[in-house]
Amino acid sequence: NGVTTYHEEIGCALYQVNKIAFMRLLEKVTYSTTSEGGSGGGGHGGFLTCHVLDTANGIPAAGMKIELYRYVEDDNNNNNETSMKKQLIETFITNSDGRLPNGPALSGCNFTVGQYQWKFYVGDYFARFANSRITGTPFLDVVPLNFGLDDPTDHYHVPLLCSPWSYSTYRGS
Repeated sequence: NGVTTYHEEIGCALYQVNKIAFMRLLEKVTYSTTSEGGSGGGGHGGFLTCHVLDTANGIPAAGMKIELYRYVEDDNNNNNETSMKKQLIETFITNSDGRLPNGPALSGCNFTVGQYQWKFYVGDYFARFANSRITGTPFLDVVPLNFGLDDPTDHYHVPLLCSPWSYSTYRGS
């Protein structure tokens, strides 16, 4: 019914204040450039991973090209409006298990709060199969996935389950 009790409202407000304070403090903390306590190169300990599964063939999507972009402010914008542009971070080719070949895509000082985009080249991947029914223009070619990272202490895992005609994703663990 949307009605909350006084205690529920106070609990929700305190949670939000705590989250805001946490995010403001993280902006003030400087990142270490050395590995302390096994954190792998400084930062707050969070990292980003990816896994691609080919649901049409029941296998990991080995050899799929993936690009990771970060959205950054566009300094060349003359309209005095805030606009964002994509900046390529890295291009990956998935390994035999459908994962990134060298571990996390982002970790340490490179793992920062913000908006990101994965680009999955599913059309090219499925066109390689001899039994593929893709002839000509694929139904799915490049699958863009926009997502945000808001906690630099957390592990963000982004799996993609795909076929030539559909895909699904979620925040994994």
